[in-house]
Amino acid sequence: MPLYDYHCSTCGADFETLVRSGDTPSCPQCHGVALEKRVSRLAPAGKIEAIRMAHRRVAAAQGHLDHYSPSDKAKLLQGKKNI
Repeated sequence: MPLYDYHCSTCGADFETLVRSGDTPSCPQCHGVALEKRVSRLAPAGKIEAIRMAHRRVAAAQGHLDHYSPSDKAKLLQGKKNI
């Protein structure tokens, strides 16, 4: 599921949300659907790897890394202790 940034034309709120294909997102404040999709900001270059690894550790903790080998899971989960 991709993460998109939106601007609500009804109440002026800016927010981001995960959107499945075929789903229509709604504003979390006013529940309106008159939304404008915005270009997401890029993560700073030095932090992209740290952000990616943090997301992998969260996914591993939730059991979503089943396609990784046991040694890869162990490497990813080692960093979790440092958080």
